[in-house]
Amino acid sequence: MSREQKAVDRARKAFLTGRSKSLDYRITQLKNLLRFVRERQNEIAEGLKKDLGRSECGTPLYETLGLESEINLAVKYLKEWAAPRPVSKSMMTISDQVYIQPEPLGVVLVIGAWNYPWAVTIGPLIGAIAAGNAAVIKPSEVSSHTSKVMEDLLPLYLDKELYPVVTGGVTETQELLKQRFDHIFYTGNGTVAKIIMEAAAKHLTPTTLELGGKSPCYIDTNCDLAIACRRIAWGKYLNCGQTCIAPDYILCNPSMQDRVIEEIKKNINDFYTDDPKKCLDYGRIINQRHFKRLMALLEGSTIAVGGENDESECYIGPTILRDVKPDAKVMQEEIFGPLLPILTVSSADEAIKFINQREKPLALYIFSSDNKLIKHMIAETSSGGVVANDCLMHFSVSSLPFGGVGNSGMGHYHGKYGFDNMSHLRSCLIKKLKMEGMNKMRYPPHTEDKLGWARFFILKHVDFGSLGRMVLLALMAIFVAVILQRYFTD
Repeated sequence: MSREQKAVDRARKAFLTGRSKSLDYRITQLKNLLRFVRERQNEIAEGLKKDLGRSECGTPLYETLGLESEINLAVKYLKEWAAPRPVSKSMMTISDQVYIQPEPLGVVLVIGAWNYPWAVTIGPLIGAIAAGNAAVIKPSEVSSHTSKVMEDLLPLYLDKELYPVVTGGVTETQELLKQRFDHIFYTGNGTVAKIIMEAAAKHLTPTTLELGGKSPCYIDTNCDLAIACRRIAWGKYLNCGQTCIAPDYILCNPSMQDRVIEEIKKNINDFYTDDPKKCLDYGRIINQRHFKRLMALLEGSTIAVGGENDESECYIGPTILRDVKPDAKVMQEEIFGPLLPILTVSSADEAIKFINQREKPLALYIFSSDNKLIKHMIAETSSGGVVANDCLMHFSVSSLPFGGVGNSGMGHYHGKYGFDNMSHLRSCLIKKLKMEGMNKMRYPPHTEDKLGWARFFILKHVDFGSLGRMVLLALMAIFVAVILQRYFTD
């Protein structure tokens, strides 16, 4: 039996003991996870520095503070999320208990990504724990130092049987995918996502796929360009451009291109000095394979700003490309690096047409002072999320579901959406063995008279407050008794 199979079997046996179903146990595990995040800041930061060149202050800002917030939210509202959820009734079910009961799915596989290895690995884990599941955690081998920190330290805080960490590369992931899970949560690219879906299909396992794509950024002529470009520069060059929701390319009017370039260039200098290579807040490309891929994307495009690079350090400076053509190499795949192409369009409608001719992106960014234009672009396009006049910030709002659509993914998480995503929302109807006369309208022989009453009781929906429900229930009982006695008594 492989190491991976043993980990999954242990997790399932632990789940079958029922201990993860206890709300108090879930809360204890979540609090332990919070303690891990707070107590192990040094080890977390050191791993990210080695993997991505992340600065010490950048680690909490872009990784762990969000996790702390998500854990606190789950602990605070878990009992409310896990409680039975009443639903509206028809007249047929007015005297019954009708509700939704969230229940754990079972054993979940969480496959993380390397660009924000804590946020996108532990984030889904929070939802899995809150929902009462066991979870096998597979960090990305690409961010190897962070993976090692997870493997060594996470079991010191969490239930080792319920939440094992399995490390390794392609071989280990393939072995994991041979096992039966009750849900698979994957963050990464579309190519691997297809492999995961194919493996999941063999066991009819549902999947959540958090992917990426080329997220457009439209800049309207009617906006404060200085502020817009400052926010775009931050969103694009954060983590050296290795962000799944980073602005992938800019669409703007030809008359604006030069000023957009100048404004973004000015903010690059403000953020990272005139020598980003020496700036602690500017990271590195994850490895040489990705470095070479990014350098190849520059072919055929005109560099307006930046372009400096050093393969030995996996360094590519903040780069802006001008007059980019739709068929350029840099426009054929998600960039996932510090290259920012600018394409020109004559209007918002042309931008909409350009966006809609391509795969649905994970995010759409619109910069404009015209609310009607913003609403128009939202109505006429489709994307995982939309942000007007900023970048990335929707990821930080726990009350918003985060996820893709179409080519950019399926399913969502964060806050209650993460809990629901990792739960089975079980439909429950509890009747009493009384009022059997009410059922005569559904029993053969079927007649027009019975159909008429069935139509009334089934199609009439009610949604009352608790006091009103009690009063109306009593009135309905009297009403139904009279009607049934009149029409359905033999």
